[in-house]
Amino acid sequence: MATVFETRLIGNIGKDAHVKTMERGIVAINFPVAHNKNWKDKKSGQMRTKTTWVNCTIWKREGSNMRIIDFLTRGTLVEIIGTPFAKTIQMEDGSTRTEIRLNVSKTNILRPSNREDQEATGFVDQDDDDDQYQTSMDDFSLDNDDFE
Repeated sequence: MATVFETRLIGNIGKDAHVKTMERGIVAINFPVAHNKNWKDKKSGQMRTKTTWVNCTIWKREGSNMRIIDFLTRGTLVEIIGTPFAKTIQMEDGSTRTEIRLNVSKTNILRPSNREDQEATGFVDQDDDDDQYQTSMDDFSLDNDDFE
């Protein structure tokens, strides 16, 4: 029986995407996405916000189309679909921290960060629902070392 473990995340990119070339010709495009949960505090009546950061990675083969990088800039509103996993990191002070990460299978650009970015990258939203970018990990395999 097949199983599915997939997450859909809508949020703003926190930093411009950066590219890391791995061994075996695999390229990792990394970028953080912020998810904000807003609620009204019942006691004080004030609005509260909790931000959860998710580190996202698009896996590609070296030499493949990398145009998506032009759109993954700070402030861009994106919808990300992918497989989540947690990674524990050893800090310099000896403590550990756990990060939420997402191996991206589909990216939708919902709103570029600003008009200047749209013009610079050639992205102009014409509501034609063609703002999607899909990736596939089916044509190559990853080792645990690739997730570091």
